[in-house]
Amino acid sequence: MIMKACGVSGPGADVVLLDLPEPPAPEAGQLLLEVDAAGVGPWDQLLTDASWDVGLRTPAALGVEGAGRVVAVGPGVEGFSLGDRVLAHEAPLPGGSGFWAERALITAASAAPCPTELDAAQAAALPVAGLTAYQALEELALTSGQRLLITNGGGATGALALQIAAARGIEVTVTASAAAGERLSALGASEVVDYRKPGWRGQVPHGFDGVLIAVEGTSQEAMSVLRDGGRLISLTSDAPAGERGIVSRDIYVRPDAAQLAHLAESAVAGRLQQNLEVLPSSEGPAAFARVSAGQAGGRKIVLTWTQPRQGAART
Repeated sequence: MIMKACGVSGPGADVVLLDLPEPPAPEAGQLLLEVDAAGVGPWDQLLTDASWDVGLRTPAALGVEGAGRVVAVGPGVEGFSLGDRVLAHEAPLPGGSGFWAERALITAASAAPCPTELDAAQAAALPVAGLTAYQALEELALTSGQRLLITNGGGATGALALQIAAARGIEVTVTASAAAGERLSALGASEVVDYRKPGWRGQVPHGFDGVLIAVEGTSQEAMSVLRDGGRLISLTSDAPAGERGIVSRDIYVRPDAAQLAHLAESAVAGRLQQNLEVLPSSEGPAAFARVSAGQAGGRKIVLTWTQPRQGAART
């Protein structure tokens, strides 16, 4: 059968709407999902030129995060049944194709149960940004009362890191646009610094215990406001060499179902707010272009797949 998708016809090709064959039946340890919604992020641009090798086999759908319903369960999979709602970040993609499609094949170990109170768009927006924020904060290992600087605190990942850190009693300063200041203060930022002003580094106090780099080109300046022996984690592959006893390293998101389940429960409890723009899947190419150009306006874009599909099977 043929399904609607959004992706690329070949390496380096433009992102377009596609008709693709449905994924095969799930093998051992796999699930087949009917996709309800899928997240769009700047990382998806890395898939189109193979900068991030997730095993894409073109023609293929893009997208490494989403939420949907289980329509087939592979042999040996425990804990999932037909009709269960799940959310997941998947990389590599076991079927060679991603979540920007009506159906997607995923690894069962990457999937977390989706609480009934969490709608599909909120669930689909959470995996990559949420896991990245959570894993970065685990690496920073800050405790209550310590001080954290997040560059680009207004982005999807930065805003989630802000909320998680503030809930742990960490004092958080963020750089963001002036327009985002009120929203980020409400999310727990003790100070919001306008990064568009020249010399923003001079507007923040020095002696931070940790820095989280969530936008390119800020790591060197941020290093200078860290205390001796502090920690810097970069999400943009530009961590500078450590100095003054500072630990400085890049990290890359990894699937983790347990962490994702915790994040989903936090969202349901109201401890994590997301700034979303929800679009129909037909607008996938335009959404990809906007996000790749940095024109999402601080919102996380989510594509929805609304046409109900028939059929479900356990293999």
